[in-house]
Amino acid sequence: MSAGNFTDMDLPDFGIPPRLARRMSMAEQHEYLRTKLSRRRTLVTAGAVAGGLLTGCSAEGASTAVPSPTPTATGSVHGSVVSPFGRHLAFGADPRSQLRISWQVPLAVKRPYVRVGLKPDDLSRKIEAEVRDLHTPGQTGVRLALDQYYLHAALDGLHPGTTYYYGVGHDGFDPADARHRSTVSSFRTAPARPEKFVFTAFGDQGVGTAAAANDNLLLRQKPAFHLHAGDICYADGSGRGQKSDGYDPGFWDLFLKQNEPVTRTVPWMVTTGNHDMEAWYSPDGYGGQLARWSLPDSGFDPRSAPGVYSFVYGNVGVVALDANDVSYEIPANFGCTSGKQTKWLAKRLGELRAAKDVDFVVVYFHHCAYSTSSHASDGGVRAEWLPLFEKHQVDLVINGHNHVYERTDAIRGGEVGRKVPVGGATDPTRDGIVYVTAGGGGRDLYGFPSGVRESYEGHVHDHESVESFHWTESQQSAKETVEWSRVRYRGFSLLSVEAESGTRPRLTVSALAQDGKRVDHFEVRRGT
Repeated sequence: MSAGNFTDMDLPDFGIPPRLARRMSMAEQHEYLRTKLSRRRTLVTAGAVAGGLLTGCSAEGASTAVPSPTPTATGSVHGSVVSPFGRHLAFGADPRSQLRISWQVPLAVKRPYVRVGLKPDDLSRKIEAEVRDLHTPGQTGVRLALDQYYLHAALDGLHPGTTYYYGVGHDGFDPADARHRSTVSSFRTAPARPEKFVFTAFGDQGVGTAAAANDNLLLRQKPAFHLHAGDICYADGSGRGQKSDGYDPGFWDLFLKQNEPVTRTVPWMVTTGNHDMEAWYSPDGYGGQLARWSLPDSGFDPRSAPGVYSFVYGNVGVVALDANDVSYEIPANFGCTSGKQTKWLAKRLGELRAAKDVDFVVVYFHHCAYSTSSHASDGGVRAEWLPLFEKHQVDLVINGHNHVYERTDAIRGGEVGRKVPVGGATDPTRDGIVYVTAGGGGRDLYGFPSGVRESYEGHVHDHESVESFHWTESQQSAKETVEWSRVRYRGFSLLSVEAESGTRPRLTVSALAQDGKRVDHFEVRRGT
């Protein structure tokens, strides 16, 4: 195998014969796996892990994520027949030297690990992995009782701007073995000094044909990393942060398998949406998130809000927030951090703005600060965070929640500071902040208010104003007439952002439809 030339031909099939899997739709694979996993559960020892229970308030009988340094035995199943799947990468606090590798196995395994090296055929470094078991018992509202095993390895002390090769394994499955060489993949650390790069973003992806198509479009952008603005998988279809009928943890298995062609090479930086508050797990419905993801440790306690962190890549400082903490619309976790997230945000924005190598600050979270589509705008987000964004002159805000693409003019003090047409440019130090709703990641699409036409590149239909609403503290909607809705596109899409440093640093922001056609673009430059 030549360096950098990896294919999907031998990805773990998770029990579906490859020829059969290629002929099956996602829905058909889902039903196949639901049946097969139900049988497999009888092979797993019931005791799982003793101790390490995540703490937090939960209803009686709620399942819990259980981190364990020592995995359980596989019972009668030998490790050689257990194939890893769902590899997903994330940066540590310093993307130049830290990376986190996560994956899943359908049954518990012994002594899981990662092999890593500078060549695909020389994976000499071996790092022990942590196992986080997630147990979802059968109970009212749960479609599939399931034991899931997530594994995580922390790679520190890496060299900046370097391509590494890695493989994941356990007793009985060695990625360095010739039989498993096709499972070896790669990643690249952030450069030591700023240079031109691309990152992508969307929210509200889920599992299905459109979601997988967006993954293919994403890969063609060759991003350094991807930002997922919440509502990741939709195992919980209600999105209210409460137990309701139809929760299916098996959707996570399908989601991680679906995304593996991307997430095994591109760091996949997620934050938490309302559909990610899975009330079956403590604390605050975040036990599932804590089991599945390893995200940067950047000074905020992940147990209170696992989607809150920041990192710097090149000349861009990135901040992820959990808007469930401040949402007026969906109050299940309102105030879950007791104001600590907002205090951390104020401190972190100040640090990033003062950093000499950081030209731009990008913030992303789920609920929209400004949107006219179905969920419209969240007054809680506006009240808590917009004053901080303006104080520290944030350069770009990315949201999901509304399943459309919508982009504002530059907003300052709640009003249009500068119109930013398709192809325009803006300066956050003078004009205000552009807010982008990038919720076309793959889930069923929404629309815009009655009588409001789409308006996007090549099909511009400007409205002087749009009748919309925002959510108030009383959980009621209040009508508002807005002038800031500049671009509107009802279609699956993603955001592609090119960052340049040097004497004239800039962000070139583009929205791409699923066929690759550009539907919006604009530039952000500071001090122009």
